[in-house]
Amino acid sequence: MTGEMDIGTNKKAFQINLDQRKYGTFAEIGAGQEVARHFFHVGGASGTVAKTMSAYDMTFSDAIYGTADRYVSRNRLQTMLDHEFNLLIERLDAKFGSERTFFVFADTVAARSFKQRNEAHGWLGVRFQTETRSEPSQIIAHVRMLDETNVRQQEALGIIGVNLLYGAFYHQRPEQLIASLQENLTPGRIEVDMIKFSGPAFREVDNRLMSLQLVSQGLTNAVMFRADGEAVQPADILYKKAIIVERGSFRPVTYATNDMLNGARKAFLKQCDCSDDDLVVLMEMTLENLLAEGQLNHADFLARVDILGSLGRTVMISKFGEYYRLAGYLSRYTSRMIGLVMGVPSLLEIFDEKYYLNLEGGILEALGRMFKGGLKLYVYPMIDEKTGRTITGTHTAVAPNLRSLFQYLVENQFIHDITEYNAEYLRIHPPEVLARLQSGDDSWEQMVPPEVARMVKSRGFFRYRAAAAA
Repeated sequence: MTGEMDIGTNKKAFQINLDQRKYGTFAEIGAGQEVARHFFHVGGASGTVAKTMSAYDMTFSDAIYGTADRYVSRNRLQTMLDHEFNLLIERLDAKFGSERTFFVFADTVAARSFKQRNEAHGWLGVRFQTETRSEPSQIIAHVRMLDETNVRQQEALGIIGVNLLYGAFYHQRPEQLIASLQENLTPGRIEVDMIKFSGPAFREVDNRLMSLQLVSQGLTNAVMFRADGEAVQPADILYKKAIIVERGSFRPVTYATNDMLNGARKAFLKQCDCSDDDLVVLMEMTLENLLAEGQLNHADFLARVDILGSLGRTVMISKFGEYYRLAGYLSRYTSRMIGLVMGVPSLLEIFDEKYYLNLEGGILEALGRMFKGGLKLYVYPMIDEKTGRTITGTHTAVAPNLRSLFQYLVENQFIHDITEYNAEYLRIHPPEVLARLQSGDDSWEQMVPPEVARMVKSRGFFRYRAAAAA
């Protein structure tokens, strides 16, 4: 860490220390008191810090915050914020409540252990008042610490903690706060894969858009949220689960979209020896897909997410243009079976060598990475419009020099045909559905589930144009 970077972080801490309206508690568990240290180091902390504490021993931690299934978890962080903020109000409101705004910064972290190379990650958050005696607002985030040594991870945690606190106090827009989280950190030291804003200061904030900001601003490669729109840490959803992923634009979801997934799911469950309870189904959109029109269209993004949510789907936004990168990301969380669901055109893209020019080993390296964990492709057939013939995944024509490689993957059951499907849906193509939807041709309604049609029409999604009156 350079001196210039260190000064930047210290300046932020010093500005907070000089702010006579801010007063609060630092509660840090698991990687030293790295955030609080900055405030003591720069001077003036007596005007800012009401208390610092760190209950490393589980018995002490349980006595203060109650028992927990996991000590590095969202629930534990929330308990810490609740407990410490309530104590501040209880003990100091009468003395300072009319002149100061209270805050609590908390983190619970598992940094790199000297005994083993464990996953280094943590939860950190801030609860704060914007006006004296007002209802507090809150920001929580999940981070992965990517440095190789414990000391470097602690340093990075201290910096991002100061950035979060400073951003909560002084950045007017959440997008600015997100952009500031990596300030004074060199690239590749910290990943932020989940963030949530709540409370009166963030009434107008849509946390799904904030998740999108994490990906678009380069703080993480992927984010996830449930059907209800709640942002979630990927590990909480994916850990030790079997996973099916369908990638698409979902503009809009059609009968073919669902038919493809249902057929793949049936085949997957037969082969993976797992139950529905062990299976996670993801609908994935890439950032490249969302940038198809040149820039991020927030209304368009939310329309897709709202439709998927109405169908009960968990959504993933990623920067993984190449499927082998997606496979590598998912295998970080599970050793169980992973299935990628796609149509024949996407399968042909996988066997297009131009996408792997950046890899020293070319397509062989890409496919080796993709299938090393037992991943399987489930391919939905397509109709050849010229001949009317149905083309299946295992009988797709690839480049002559790749035929043996393709046949190897088929014979070793890495590529599977989706055999249970509705033949009528094979002629439904989302670009055509979208074009009809936007042109006033109401025949598109016959190509999508009824709940999708209702939502598109009632909310005017995707520049919907009603059919002209007869």
